[in-house]
Amino acid sequence: MIGFYNYTVILTYISLLVSAVGIGFAVTENPFAALCCLMASGICDMFDGKIARTRKKSTDEEKRFGIQLDSLCDIVCFGVLPASVAVSMTSAAAQCDRIAVWAVSGLYILCALIRLAYFNVTEETRQATEGGRRTHFMGVPVTTSAVIFPPVYALTLLLSESLPAVAPWVYPAFLLVTAVAFIAPVKVRKPHTVGLVVLGLIGLLEAALMFYLLLR
Repeated sequence: MIGFYNYTVILTYISLLVSAVGIGFAVTENPFAALCCLMASGICDMFDGKIARTRKKSTDEEKRFGIQLDSLCDIVCFGVLPASVAVSMTSAAAQCDRIAVWAVSGLYILCALIRLAYFNVTEETRQATEGGRRTHFMGVPVTTSAVIFPPVYALTLLLSESLPAVAPWVYPAFLLVTAVAFIAPVKVRKPHTVGLVVLGLIGLLEAALMFYLLLR
């Protein structure tokens, strides 16, 4: 079989499969379950790089394969999945409103794709010239969607009672802002161990908040 098969890509594959399930939930108008899958994919992404670095004798082709594989999975997990949630949340809206959300969702996926392609090119160049670990990203990483959109959905649920006319537009608005942030020429420091722990704790708090709002 073509490809490179070792333990370093297992979490990446799991992340993709979980997100595929999440897209299925979004298609069947279950945004809560879809966003739970998004958070699970985010957890997988937090650790797949650390696992990959435990393999000391990777060839250049294996490293390049890992870069491409990670980005190809990310466009599904953190590009298509959050956008599909936006579409599922507006299934009962008026036709013109749905078209607007579809347009924003398409733009979001496009910006995520551009961001990932740019990362692939610059990362291959960096590894060929510098080596070592990356310290900064250019543009907001697409994986931040796993932290951004669950609380946005929770905010939508809260506003649905007090501001029903505004609530449906909160998620698409954040989708648009995040899309711009993906391709904005800003330096973002790459989180390491402490940062990853903080992000993990934030994810747990977000999950607890979502379940509380759903079950109350």
